[in-house]
Amino acid sequence: MRKIKKGDNVVVICGRDKGKRGSVTAVLDDQHVLVAGINQVKKHARPNPMKNEQGGIVTKEMPIHSSNVAVWNPVTQKPDRVGFRVLEDGRKVRFFKSNGELLSA
Repeated sequence: MRKIKKGDNVVVICGRDKGKRGSVTAVLDDQHVLVAGINQVKKHARPNPMKNEQGGIVTKEMPIHSSNVAVWNPVTQKPDRVGFRVLEDGRKVRFFKSNGELLSA
């Protein structure tokens, strides 16, 4: 189980986009995530007539290291750390370290 999952609302805690919030669109591997609207770069794209793609300068999101983002806690309105807990029925769930509340989903 991972601390940051697809669909989590996260905050960038360091780097060029520090303080920005976004939703995780993809978890690429153990260390990198894609966040909507974060770490955007301009890439030069070649046209591809077979796929009906136009060339030019394209803005796209690049992966960001998972250590540079923290999960947003809606109760405290701050970024928070995540821990794991096993419930009585045997389920392993994620919880916020600051107030002990379970993460939704």
